[in-house]
Amino acid sequence: MREVLEPLFREIESLNERIKEYDRRIEKIAKETYPETELLKQVKGVGDLIALTYVLTIEDPHRFPKSREVGCFLGLRPGRRNSGDSEPQMHISKQGDEYLRTLLVQGAHYILGPFGADSDLRRWGGKLAERGGKNAKKRAVVAVARKLAILLHRLWVSGESYEPLHNSQKMMHTAA
Repeated sequence: MREVLEPLFREIESLNERIKEYDRRIEKIAKETYPETELLKQVKGVGDLIALTYVLTIEDPHRFPKSREVGCFLGLRPGRRNSGDSEPQMHISKQGDEYLRTLLVQGAHYILGPFGADSDLRRWGGKLAERGGKNAKKRAVVAVARKLAILLHRLWVSGESYEPLHNSQKMMHTAA
């Protein structure tokens, strides 16, 4: 058995080393060539890969007059169909860059998952997921991915530092 498995273990180890090398390269490119990725990485759940892909896909943040338009550009906006009094929510358009959309959804999974840090985004997504229904968690993840895309654009354009509980602190000050 050992003779059969040993070459497989060596191959797995070799692949792991190559993945680590690619991760180091991505980190180096992000740090040296695209320093704006540091602004985006302030958000827990956004690493070098998501930040670099975001910057390279959007290219010029000023081409969007409003940050909300980024969600539509990436295909994360649900369609609408109005018919009489009913306004059913449809699937997202899935237009735009599929790879970045996938990465943003993965970031949203992390934010809503057990290791995500407490933030306004996590609390908002949690409320959406609690609404119930068979697809509530899936809808919440996509909604958080859309908000994440908007938040990253806002951070990039404004250059502000990210406050995870900005809205919660604002509500506490107004209540006091």
